[in-house]
Amino acid sequence: RGRPRAEAYDGILFAGGEDVDPSLYEEEKKYESVHTDRARDDFELALLDSALERRLPILGICRGIQMINVKFGGTLYQDLKTDTAIELNHRQPDNRTQPIHAVTLTDPESRLADAFQGSCRVNSLHHQAIKRLGRGLKVTAHSEDGLAEAVEAADDYPFLMAVQWHPEEMASVPEQRKIFEQFLAQCREVAARRSQG
Repeated sequence: RGRPRAEAYDGILFAGGEDVDPSLYEEEKKYESVHTDRARDDFELALLDSALERRLPILGICRGIQMINVKFGGTLYQDLKTDTAIELNHRQPDNRTQPIHAVTLTDPESRLADAFQGSCRVNSLHHQAIKRLGRGLKVTAHSEDGLAEAVEAADDYPFLMAVQWHPEEMASVPEQRKIFEQFLAQCREVAARRSQG
């Protein structure tokens, strides 16, 4: 099939799922809790390359933020309970639509600041998180225990946003829906330019 290309798309959303292979950030798998899908990693990393080349809108969710961070040279905590001393529960046992902890904006000029002001409460369904931030990214929100919960491009890239929670599971909340509205608005701009030739 060859290398995945993004020519036919107006934007790319990288969704949740398995853990990113630790070898991609130069570590060996340390825990049985780490479940990977290398074929998916390779496909999505190539697709991300293509999207970045074309400066397409990019939105990452949960695994998506982790994969984007690794692509930019960052690393991950392979298992929060084992690798850190944090006590906040980041893997709620049930009801994905309910918020479990707060996230606070760290950059009032970010795109995320257009979705909510100051802080908001989010669900949490992950056991990994950003450890070392990738080059070319900036943290735009963090959790109560200091973990990076959202990142964006640090330069003038048109639209790259990624969040550690699952806003699609909380789409009835206006602040969470706004994230998708922003992404879709950027995609429509790309589609309009495409149609104009």
